[in-house]
Amino acid sequence: MFLPSHTRVYLAAGATDMRKQINGLSIMVADRLEMDPLSGHLFVFCNRRRNMIKVLYWDRTGFCLWHKRLEKHFFKWPETIEDAWEIDSRQLGWLIDGLEVYQAKAHKPLEYTTLY
Repeated sequence: MFLPSHTRVYLAAGATDMRKQINGLSIMVADRLEMDPLSGHLFVFCNRRRNMIKVLYWDRTGFCLWHKRLEKHFFKWPETIEDAWEIDSRQLGWLIDGLEVYQAKAHKPLEYTTLY
């Protein structure tokens, strides 16, 4: 996922009611996260079962809402009491793929074998 360098990604820790749409989520950004929903940053929410996320953002002409549901697995969602975590676009890609947001290593090291 390509994001401009000034764009930030915030995870709203805890469970969010996924019945909320653009208006409800933008109110949550303003009230609960105390941030500006019109900032152009991405705000990511997850349901209690951790199998759905929604990404809310403003693209200069209106709000956009992106929704993903995993069929067999769960999102690795922060369980801290903090209101929001800030992550980068690479970590957002990991999250969307169902991986941990904070990876020690992106891939397992390659093992080389000799053919001699």
